[in-house]
Amino acid sequence: MKSDIEIAQEASMLPIEKVAEKMHVPTDSLELYGKYKAKLPLSLLEEFKDRKDGKLILVTAINPTPAGEGKTTVTVGLGEAMQQIGKNAVIALREPSLGPVFGIKGGAAGGGYAQVVPMEDINLHFTGDMHAITAANNLLCAMLDNHIQQGNELRIDVRRILIKRCLDMNDRMLRNVVIGLGGKVNGVPREDHFCITVASEVMAILCLASSMEDLKVRLGNILVAYDVEGNPVYAKDLKAVGSMAALLKDAVKPNLVQTLEHTPALMHGGPFANIAHGCNSVLATKTAIKLSDYCITEAGFGADLGAEKFLDIKCRAAGLEPDCIVIVATIRALKYNGGVAKADLAEENVEALQKGIVNLQTHIENMHKYGVPVVVAINRFGTDTDQEIEFLQNFLEDMGVEVSLCDVFAKGGAGGVDLAEKVIKTIEEKPTSYHPLYDTDLSIPEKLEIIAKEIYRADGVVFTASAKKAIAEIEKLGKDKLPVCVAKTQYSLSDDPTRLGKPEGHTLTVRDIQLSAGAGFIVALTGSIMTLPGLPKNPAAYNIDVTADGEITGLF
Repeated sequence: MKSDIEIAQEASMLPIEKVAEKMHVPTDSLELYGKYKAKLPLSLLEEFKDRKDGKLILVTAINPTPAGEGKTTVTVGLGEAMQQIGKNAVIALREPSLGPVFGIKGGAAGGGYAQVVPMEDINLHFTGDMHAITAANNLLCAMLDNHIQQGNELRIDVRRILIKRCLDMNDRMLRNVVIGLGGKVNGVPREDHFCITVASEVMAILCLASSMEDLKVRLGNILVAYDVEGNPVYAKDLKAVGSMAALLKDAVKPNLVQTLEHTPALMHGGPFANIAHGCNSVLATKTAIKLSDYCITEAGFGADLGAEKFLDIKCRAAGLEPDCIVIVATIRALKYNGGVAKADLAEENVEALQKGIVNLQTHIENMHKYGVPVVVAINRFGTDTDQEIEFLQNFLEDMGVEVSLCDVFAKGGAGGVDLAEKVIKTIEEKPTSYHPLYDTDLSIPEKLEIIAKEIYRADGVVFTASAKKAIAEIEKLGKDKLPVCVAKTQYSLSDDPTRLGKPEGHTLTVRDIQLSAGAGFIVALTGSIMTLPGLPKNPAAYNIDVTADGEITGLF
C-alpha cells in the first residue's frame, strides 16, 4: 500500500472556499492561507448563535501500544462516513507538534485514506499557530527577566520563578539550563527550564479561551513567580498581557482544512494529553458544533488521559455535553496488552486477547461513569481472525456496548459507514446524562484520589513532600478549587509505563503540583513524565527531506 504522504500528495483537494460552503460559511468570512487552508473569524459563533447545536461525539482509545490504535484515523474516517450517508459533519482536531513529527510518534493528520490534508503543511508549520504560542510564552519570560535586570520593582525572588521558556521541538538538553552568565549587562544569573510548546500554559489558555477578551484575562492570570515575601506575581503585574495577545490575535482563530473526501475539519491547538489537557480548542469545538449536525472531536492518548481531561476540564469549562463516546481499539493492541510480543501479534491468540481485553473493558466502564453512551470502534487489520473477532463481539455484546469493525485506513469513509450508523443509533436511543467525575470544591488530594481510584483503578495516592508543600501554597492563594490535570504516562492506566492491561495493587505517586491559574486547572506531575521530551536514537528527522522542486519526502 502507498505511504500516507504518497496518498496525501495524490489527493485532489477542493479550494477551501468550497469546503467552507458545506458549513454555510461565506467566502468573505475566510482568512485565506493559500488555496487549501483558512482561518475562521471568532465572529462566526455570534453569527450562528441561533442555530441549533449539533451532536458532540468524542473519539478516544485504549492505552497506546507499539501495535498502533489509529484514533485520529478513525476520527477522520468517521467524519467521512457521516458525509457518505448524507449527514452534515465537521471534524475538530488538534494541530500536530513538531516534536513528535521529527521524533518518534509521527504526525496527527490521520492515515491511509482517512487523512486531513494538506498533510505536509499540517504536520510542519501549518498556519504558524505553534510559533505564535512559542513567541508569546517566551516574550513573557523575556519581560520577567528584563524586569529583574531593570531594578526588580516587584521584588521577584529569582529562586521562585515558575514560568518556563518553551520551544516546539524535542530537546532534552534544554530541560534544565542556567542563564544570564555573561556579566552584569546580560542579565541576572539564574536556573531556568524549557518545556515543549504544547505543554505550556499559553497553549492551554489558547485552547480553553472562549473569546479574545477571555484569552487576555487568562493570560494575565498566569502565575509567573513569587516575590521575596512569598506573594504571587502574575503576568498582568509585568504588563505583558497586551503584547502577548497581539502575538496570538491570529493564532486564536480556528483553522479550516479538509479530509481526503472533502469533509470540513477544524484543526486548532495541540496540547499533549500526557503532560497537558490533550484537547483541541474550545473555540474550534464550539464553532464545529454550530456549523454541523455532528461534531466529531478527539482527545489525546488513552481514555484515562485525554478523555478524562475532556470530560472533567474542557466540558466543564466550556459548558459542553458530549452525546456519545467512541473508544478505538485494535485486536493487535489488545493482544499486546495480553502479553504477546509485537513480532507475534499477527498470529491468532484468543487467549491473549481474552487476557488483554481488560484494558478496553476498564476504559468502557470509566466512560460510563460520566453518563455518556459508548460505542467501540475496532480498527481492523488483515491479520484479525474470525475467531478473535467473534470473541471480541461476544464480549462487548455481553457488556451491552455497540461495536463496529471499521476499515477507514484502507477504504476511507466507506470503511466507517457501519460505525457512523451505530453512533447515530446510539445517540438517538441512549440520551446522554453527562456529568463530571468530581466536584471542584473538593480539596486537591480528594480530587486526585477520585481520579486515581475511579479512572486509574489505583488503591490510593501518595504525595511527596514537594507536592504537599505545593498544595499548601495553592490553598493559601485560594486557587485550590480548580479541576486537576494529571501528567502521567500514556502507556498504562497506572503511573508505571510497563504495567499493561488493568494493573492491580498500585498507587499513584504525585511528585509535584503546579498551578496553571490562567488555564484554570492544577497540574499533578506523576511518575517520571517529562514536559520536554527528547529525540529517540533514530528520530524520524533522519528520513525527512525535500526535493529540488519543493516536494516533501519521508513524512510518514
